[in-house]
Amino acid sequence: MARAKATEATAHDKGEGTVFPAPGHDHDRCTSDAMAVAEARCSERGQRLTPIRKDVLGALLASHQPLGAYEIMERVAPSGPRPAPITVYRALEFLRENGLVHRIESRNAFVACVHSHVAGDLVVFLICERCGTVGEASSSEVASTVKSAADAAGFTPKSPVIEVSGICTHCGKG
Repeated sequence: MARAKATEATAHDKGEGTVFPAPGHDHDRCTSDAMAVAEARCSERGQRLTPIRKDVLGALLASHQPLGAYEIMERVAPSGPRPAPITVYRALEFLRENGLVHRIESRNAFVACVHSHVAGDLVVFLICERCGTVGEASSSEVASTVKSAADAAGFTPKSPVIEVSGICTHCGKG
């Protein structure tokens, strides 16, 4: 129930049919809703969203831009002792395995997943070259085409992700 409400609220903040958050959207609510989804998902699976996992996810939720592991470390502990890199990487791996974080290969960075989709679904990342924001889109037609091409080649995709660079709707207006 909390998961559905959080997903609905996040979609509402972004605007109907858009994948990029509107400038001035209620980011605190966006972050809070996404964290509630993460906590509910972990609880449903009998897993713990430990303090370090929560801190890492919170650092990623602080913006809609991808962050590298060392940027995450700096944001987790800006003025105190930073967690060891292995600690951050383990937290990221847990978050990835649970569909809460995606890796943006072209940037060697990570972004929080604020969308509800099934593990293994094709994910299309739209990466704005101006503001750095990452939009997460899905398309059953693109997924079907990729699946057909993979099947025809006798290939089984492990991580079906497409990354597209360009200019988001908000940067294109200015």
